[in-house]
Amino acid sequence: MKATNFFAELKRRNVYKVAIAYAVVGWLLVQVATQVFPFFEIPNWGIRLVVLTIAIGFPIALIIAWAFELTPEGLKRTEAADREAVKPHRRKGWIYVVIIAGAMLVGLFFLGRCLFPNQRAVSADTIKKIHRDSTIREP
Repeated sequence: MKATNFFAELKRRNVYKVAIAYAVVGWLLVQVATQVFPFFEIPNWGIRLVVLTIAIGFPIALIIAWAFELTPEGLKRTEAADREAVKPHRRKGWIYVVIIAGAMLVGLFFLGRCLFPNQRAVSADTIKKIHRDSTIREP
């Protein structure tokens, strides 16, 4: 099998999409685990277990993506889905979701600026002064 045919088959079977989605969700789960587990005093081996489970599941997800295809009727073997293939209709609705989300983000940004105009970050000089005052008052 030629390399170009192999990569074209990976693309046709949506293996690339599954790999990227799995990597993003796996990264997010690892980040959540590393931030939340210490808060609940879950031992470090719990975080290692999450990372190991995600790493072991990656090739399994790719194999399942190669063998099966998600259709409107459910999960089917790729060969059966190819026989029943109909021309997919592409919807452009996702662009509206992106535009609305962007408009909401900009609106919330300016709303925060209007509602809380005088709140500023604490400067380094203020922190030095607070530290100096607190060390002077200590007995």
